Amino acid sequence: MKTLSRIFGLLAVAAAMVATPAVAQSERAISLSGDVKVVKSVTDASGQATIEYGDTSVVVPGDRLIFRTNYKNTSAELVENFVVTNPLPSAVVLASDSAADLQVSVDGGETFGLLADLTVAEEDGSTRAANASDATHLRWVLDVIQPGETGQITFYAIVR
Repeated sequence: MKTLSRIFGLLAVAAAMVATPAVAQSERAISLSGDVKVVKSVTDASGQATIEYGDTSVVVPGDRLIFRTNYKNTSAELVENFVVTNPLPSAVVLASDSAADLQVSVDGGETFGLLADLTVAEEDGSTRAANASDATHLRWVLDVIQPGETGQITFYAIVR
């Protein structure tokens, strides 16, 4: 069993803000907060399945987690091209079903792209197509955040 504090410790903060010079002025305008929940499918007596988001005090390998980053423009100014980068804790692997349309890095956050377009170098010098378990970071570029606007960024991961 792994405690979520270990996962949070590796994550440091649910969202790590990376500001380029173009958005450096807006850093104080955007507030970020995040959390992590265990995703459980629960079937009631009639056979109806629902998804519940549960406590993460104890997680086990194979548990599906949802990482949520909430953002809010706390200023009276429009913010453009705001970049949010999430490092993936080593205790989890990006869920393959959430990887297709995300900008990911497989090289420690140096470069980003769609997972299908990335490759990973092997020890023998050859390369192979990257897969979800190679992802080290995720990135979103929020094109425009209006004054007072709130939103949420999510991704799913599986406990190793």
